[in-house]
Formats: sequence, C-alpha cells, structure tokens
Amino acid sequence: MNIMSSVLLSSHSLEGKTIILGITGSIAAVRCVELARELMRHGANVHAVMTKEAQKIIHPEAMKYATGNCVVTEITGAVEHVGFCGIGGGASILLIAPCTANTIGKIAHGIDDTTVTTFATTAFGSGIPIMIVPAMHESMYNHPIVIENIGKLTGLGVEFINPVMEEGAAKIASTDEVVLRIEKALCKKTLAGKRIIITGGATAEAIDPIRMITNRASGKTGVELALEAFRRGAEVTLVHRGCIGIQGICEFNIESAADMTETVLDELGKGYDLLISAAAISDFTVKLSKEKIKSGKEVVMKLKPAPKLIKEARRKYPDLKIIGFKAETGISEDELIKLARSSMETLSLSMVVANDVSSGGMGTEDNEVYLIDSGIRRVSGSKREIAASIMDKVEALI
Repeated sequence: MNIMSSVLLSSHSLEGKTIILGITGSIAAVRCVELARELMRHGANVHAVMTKEAQKIIHPEAMKYATGNCVVTEITGAVEHVGFCGIGGGASILLIAPCTANTIGKIAHGIDDTTVTTFATTAFGSGIPIMIVPAMHESMYNHPIVIENIGKLTGLGVEFINPVMEEGAAKIASTDEVVLRIEKALCKKTLAGKRIIITGGATAEAIDPIRMITNRASGKTGVELALEAFRRGAEVTLVHRGCIGIQGICEFNIESAADMTETVLDELGKGYDLLISAAAISDFTVKLSKEKIKSGKEVVMKLKPAPKLIKEARRKYPDLKIIGFKAETGISEDELIKLARSSMETLSLSMVVANDVSSGGMGTEDNEVYLIDSGIRRVSGSKREIAASIMDKVEALI
C-alpha cells in the first residue's frame, strides 16, 4: 500500500507580508506588544506607527522591542508614509489597532494631522488595504456620527473588526481574531464563492433535566476546519456545541444528534458546495426522564439508535459533496483504511478522514490521520495543520 507520510510545520501564513500597525490613543494600546508578536509568529514583518496620544500610553521603545523595527512617531524628510503606503510602497496592509473614534472621524473626512491618519490617507490613494479595530467607550461607539463614519469607511473598502461589548466599553477584539482577519485579508482566496458547512465536536443526549451522555471529542478539529476555510475565503457555517464568536463565520449551537441533523439538513436546503461532517455525533440516544432520576440505586437505560447525519444528508441531497470522518480504536492500519473505504463507497463520500483514537486525537492539540480519497495520505501535526491539509484537498474537490 503506497502511503505518503508528512509531518507539517508551524504556521507561516503571513510569511513575506509587511504589516503597518497604526496605534492611536486608546488604553487598548497596551495590547499592541502582544498583537505585534503574534503577527510575527505567523511570519509577518511588523512596523509600528504611533500617534502622540498613543505614546502617552505605551512607550515607542516597547514597540521597537516587540517588532525589532524602528517606530514611526513623526513624519520626517524620509517620508515614511510614502515608503510604506505610497504607490509601490512596501506595506501589504495598514492595520489600525486600536483605533479611536477621533481617528475614525479624521480618516472618514480625509484629515491627516497625525502619523496614523497620514498613513491612512496615503494608503487610500495607493490602494493598500486598510483594516480598523475600534476601541472606545460604548457610548462613543453608539454615537450616530461615529456609526455614520464607520459606514462611510466600510463603503470605501475599509474592513472593520467589531469590538467586544463589555463593562460599558467597546473593547478591542481579541488578538486571535485580529490575526485571523489579517490572514484572511492577505491569504489567497482559493475558496472564494464556495459555501461550506462543517460539524464539529461531541453531541450530548439528555438523560434527565440535569444529566446527559456524551463523548470525549473536544471540537477542536471542527473549529480549525472552519477557521481554515474562512482564511481561504469560503462562506463558512459551523454547527457544534460551542461558540467561537468570529465575525463572518455563521454558527449554530446545538446539543443532541437530532438537533445537529435537523440543523444541518435545514441549512443544506439553502445551497452548499460541501458538507464536512467532523463531529463525533452520538450513535445512541435515550428516553428522556422528565424529572431528575434519583441517585442511590441501580438504573437501567435502554439505548436506541440516534439519527445518522450523513445518511440523511445523502438521501436528501444525492449530489452533495461530503467529507466524512472515521474514528476507530485498537485496529490495524490496514483495517482502519478498509473500514474508511467501505464508508466512502456506501455513502458516496468524496473523502474520509480516518484515525485510531486509542493512541490520541480526541481532546488533544495534535493528531495523526489518514486522508483517503482516490489515494491515501497520512498527515500528522497540530489540528490546525491537519485542517490545512484537508482544505488543500477541498480546493481540488470543489
């Protein structure tokens, strides 16, 4: 049996990209060291540009330390804004994080009286993409003129990352979300125009109003698949018992196998190019007790088969492309592949991702799987890396 084996490396999704990080006078500026370092971990070259108000909150030397590059604190005869954001400049994107209401208003009206607004004006004139991450008090964010300015800039092609509303403040979005959105903005849109629905994690079957039976699946693979499809430009729907809360990814929070099956089948009616069934859906369900089952005595529960999502999806949508997952324990490599092939043929699947979970995979950060379609490929690494390998296959599939 000819199996290609690979151990994947860490993410270099922003390799070769130059990110200009504009920092304005919000207390959220203290997050910029962390943000810059995370962008660099993904391969980016980061240059910080700071307003005078930002320098009152975080020292330029901190950003020089974080990025390894000199910080632009004023526009000099070196015309830094042109070198980075002018026509033919070195910037891949101008990221303004955090961005105050004041700076949003200035950019919306073409005012460039700070280093950051001058960079923004120059980027507009040369077609360099701009991404803004607002941070301010909630009452300021709700100001109708601020809302109008955000709408105006959005209409001009500026991408906004919505803030997190907490404690009366529109707080800066998480570092993970900012990095993800930068990746999406700068990576190739190889799945643009494609609609993908993904299931992930464990389902749970209620026994009584308090207890339930479930399995050990963490849902990390489903989440990583959704994030990778999103990076590559797909329209993504994720159905799972959880919430990642990423702007641009549609999520359905479900509990039981029946809930998941019904939700997915309803969504598929809206038109999708692919179903990736990565969830560890319960094979069995039980009759629900309306009251808590009393403890202290032996209880006998009768299990009955739960609905099979892939079977129902194939019956209702015979032409739909589907990728299935096959998890087994304590069997040989040949037997695992044989079972995966059988599922693939029986359900007309485009690909099966198979693994033996007795040695790991469920609830772990990494995994080793077989990608089985017309050939067989063994892939090991983090679940993000495995998701990337699966999406490489998806690009050829749809």
